[in-house]
Amino acid sequence: MTNPAYQTLSVAAILKESAERTPDAIAIEVGGEEISYSRLWDETRAYAGGLRARGVGPGHAVAMLVPNVADFPRVYYAILSLGAIVVPVHALLKADEIEFVLRDSGSRILVCAAPLLEQGAWGAVQAGVPVFSVLSPEPSEGIPQLEALAADAEPIDTYVPRSPLDTATILYTSGTTGRPKGAEGSHFSLVEQANTLLLNTFDLRSDDTILGCLPLFHTFGQTCTLNTGFRVGAKLVLLPRFTGDVALRALIDSECTVIMGVPTMYIALLEAAKHTDERPKLRYAVSGGASLPVAVIERFKEEFGVEIYEGYGLTETSPVASFNHVGREPRAGSIGQAIWGVDVEIAKSDLEESIELLPVDELGEIVIRGHNLMSGYLNRDDESDKAVVDGWFRTGDLGTKDADGYLWIVDRKKDMILRNGYNVYPREVEEVISRHPDVASVAVFGVAHEVHGQEVMACVVLSGDATVEPQALVEWTKEKVAAYKYPRRVEIVESLPLGPSGKVLKRELVAKYETAESENVESPAQV
Repeated sequence: MTNPAYQTLSVAAILKESAERTPDAIAIEVGGEEISYSRLWDETRAYAGGLRARGVGPGHAVAMLVPNVADFPRVYYAILSLGAIVVPVHALLKADEIEFVLRDSGSRILVCAAPLLEQGAWGAVQAGVPVFSVLSPEPSEGIPQLEALAADAEPIDTYVPRSPLDTATILYTSGTTGRPKGAEGSHFSLVEQANTLLLNTFDLRSDDTILGCLPLFHTFGQTCTLNTGFRVGAKLVLLPRFTGDVALRALIDSECTVIMGVPTMYIALLEAAKHTDERPKLRYAVSGGASLPVAVIERFKEEFGVEIYEGYGLTETSPVASFNHVGREPRAGSIGQAIWGVDVEIAKSDLEESIELLPVDELGEIVIRGHNLMSGYLNRDDESDKAVVDGWFRTGDLGTKDADGYLWIVDRKKDMILRNGYNVYPREVEEVISRHPDVASVAVFGVAHEVHGQEVMACVVLSGDATVEPQALVEWTKEKVAAYKYPRRVEIVESLPLGPSGKVLKRELVAKYETAESENVESPAQV
């Protein structure tokens, strides 16, 4: 007979414990207002009381559509405190997409910030889910204010303990290959992730001030900034909306010591730095979410005097799987070594039904196993079985691992370009183009071609007031890579399409320019 599990755990303990240990320390600064840990926990307990009065309890899924404001942690930890499951909704989704998330997750309630009610409320109506608002200056007809419910209800005393493997969050993937899938994160995987990151992975301290520019509805911001920052008792400066100029101003004015961001954010900060001589007092920078060009790392160190430590992970891995650990010199371009208790290896990418690991320095698919893995995709056993084979999570990313255990991403399997039978990895070409002094950011991708199978193309955002002809960038790249790799077409664009987490949406570029090709739109850089 198997013994029952007596252990209990809750992600909500992260806020509660810090509130008890350092009650007067500042947890959040947003819009010039500072909120202490004790006050934030009291407000969270009140929100939880309001939700409990409306029937929310253990195991219930509750969706939240809230930007980077103080109500995000209030609602997030309030739901978790009740033993319920948090379903964060991407703030840029439209009503039909929100409806899908609510239906698929089985959410009983949507807590929606007033500025997002237009899409949120309509999505909830379509799904038949009641809506509670936050940040509403006036009551909306048929939409109760959570603040009012909290004021009328009895606050909870403390959080409801859960089994460590109970689901804490359902985070939806971007759905690049079809309908989004809900990755289930357990209380254990999320708490252990924060503990592992603090023990010997990140360089975070209780007296740090962290710029919270990553969207908290996304796994990177939610785990690495919010949960890990609160676990150590640091101060979090929230930005409801990111721009390079606003972020740089916040870094300076709030005296931030730590920033966590995605590559597009670091590129935007470098552009913003051209408008002022003031610099923040940063001592530590973390990048993830996508590959960061080495040229950007070098420019950022020169401009801001701080190294960027790069890591790697996915929604399905809580998210961090590897990192350039604290106490070790970061290797520019590497995603570091596996974090404690997690195995990251390279496997044959063409084997679907089994995992066959490859030796050092061989190219293959990055696979992961460890305490950080999701419990599976909600209601998608078939997808879960495809994703986790022989106990290893298949990432879909191609890379290598060297003799020191450092990992190097080459590219996404699905982003690899096949030109005349030769493999072209966009990241390699992006690294070359990004070194051009007038280039701010670049995306390289493949478009269908009737002769070559696929053709290499690049969209480039120029730096500041720079003016460069597309053909000049073609020639720049042609001199530095093999003949089959350089882009035959370069387009200068004002911006690249970004997803909610700041990743470049290459699928949108492919769709746009393949359509243009089919309509025989000529480019001055067609070679």
